[in-house]
Amino acid sequence: MEKRELGSTGWDVTEMGLGTWTMGGVWSEATDEECRDAVRAALDAGVNFIDTADVYGGGRAEKVINDVLSDYDADERVYVATKAGRYLDPHVPEHYDREHLEGFVDDSRERLGMDTLDLVQLHCPPTEAYYQPETFEAMRELKENGKIREFGVSVEKVEEARKAIEYEGVESVQIIFNPFRQRPAESFFEEAANNDVGIIVRVPLASALLADAFERDSEFGDNDHRKAAAEEGVSAGVGGKGGETFSGVPFEAGLDAVDDLRPYVPEDATMAQYALRWILDHDAVTTVIPGSTNPTHVRENSAAAELEPLSNEEHGAIRDIYEEYIYEHCHHQW
Repeated sequence: MEKRELGSTGWDVTEMGLGTWTMGGVWSEATDEECRDAVRAALDAGVNFIDTADVYGGGRAEKVINDVLSDYDADERVYVATKAGRYLDPHVPEHYDREHLEGFVDDSRERLGMDTLDLVQLHCPPTEAYYQPETFEAMRELKENGKIREFGVSVEKVEEARKAIEYEGVESVQIIFNPFRQRPAESFFEEAANNDVGIIVRVPLASALLADAFERDSEFGDNDHRKAAAEEGVSAGVGGKGGETFSGVPFEAGLDAVDDLRPYVPEDATMAQYALRWILDHDAVTTVIPGSTNPTHVRENSAAAELEPLSNEEHGAIRDIYEEYIYEHCHHQW
């Protein structure tokens, strides 16, 4: 699998990584062994970048990764990125300080079995936290003290991403980007590239909308965060104003867009692979982190990096679909 350098870290990470939010219990249920099998499938497919967070399953995802890596004979370095901050209660900007962040980092170090964490990302803090220099100074101090190698941010909004990269030491921004969430390419990617900041793309399949996984009468489990968003509307989803579930796209509008997108998917690819390839066609993107606890889906997602880039005509058609069904709902929200 091809690799791209993450910011100025010197790390060459695979274009396709693995996200582990699906191991956190707000999707369909999966056993620990099923989660471990998914991680193994990613590594066997050549993935060398795994993203997680301390809150995914109350630390479960970090422990699963530790279990696999401690027993896995990898041919090359595997990079693990985690996140910190969402455990804060109340979730307020003032608590994104050295004391709280160091506590979260120490807990992740123990669960992951690492003296020094590879990459720690502030986990979608309130917007006000991006205007607190002391928050980013705390991250620099943790790096200087050897508890983390690098740090970055995971954001809800483009404006937060643009503010974050003003701070020295921010190596990466994790952001939602996919054919149903196109604004980052217009308003942030060039600036990130000019500042040598890596881009980690999360929610690349719009909570499986872009995997063509749903019918209009699809039923979701009671613990699945997509259930509320599908039945009650965008604001009932996860994230700021519901901007994470289905990438903030109203469920019915997303299904309409999928209907129009389906004819463009090649016979030898899945819609998920097609959407992932669309993301990789943007040079500013460093790596994409689709999540799944199904090893077959993990292997299929990883193989998307081997597809040929989409044509200009295909990119134009996808933009037309976006503007017809998605733009008014999402473009200026995040």
